[in-house]
Amino acid sequence: MADFALSAFQVFDGDLSADALDAYLADPDLAIDTETMGLLPWRDRLCLVQLCNGAGQVSVVRIHRGQTSAPQLKTLLENPAATKIFHFARFDVAMLRYHLGIQCQPIFCTKIASKLARTYSPRHGLKAIVQELEGIDLDKTAQSSDWGNAAALTDEQLEYASNDVRYLIPLRAKLEAMLKREERWPLAQDCFRSLDTLITLDLLHYENVFEH
Repeated sequence: MADFALSAFQVFDGDLSADALDAYLADPDLAIDTETMGLLPWRDRLCLVQLCNGAGQVSVVRIHRGQTSAPQLKTLLENPAATKIFHFARFDVAMLRYHLGIQCQPIFCTKIASKLARTYSPRHGLKAIVQELEGIDLDKTAQSSDWGNAAALTDEQLEYASNDVRYLIPLRAKLEAMLKREERWPLAQDCFRSLDTLITLDLLHYENVFEH
């Protein structure tokens, strides 16, 4: 491994550097999020990919318009030795697969975990979960903003993007403990494994195939 240390926050253009890849590969847990121009992979482009490891080191990868590959990012996100942690993995994994050809496995989704474990609450957005389990009030004011102008992202946008991955690893630990305590951990694992099929159906425009 190169003599390289990730700083607390870094921005990369188009892909991770080889040294950053090596540094992230050393961690068994990886928090991931994406920022896009909208909610439809076939219409709306992928703009940012955010990463955070167990040490809290955050990286933001700016994805160019028309970019179809990011080899270092693909190597990292397809590493079978690391758990990829998302909030609403169904969306982010679909975006990564559609735009960059990345197949993420294994996966932990904090939104699915919250819905299975926190059945006492109707609120399963990231802000609500972080507020309850971490005691932190996330600022979500930059959520609906123009992520397409990657070269001119504001400090507020970058801070928002960073916060969307910064708390996922500690959330995963707490939610997994709750799932095991309530004897729902095997069910959660089945749900995480089923995401690959659901995402394939989403990308093929199938809807409601499990309904009557």
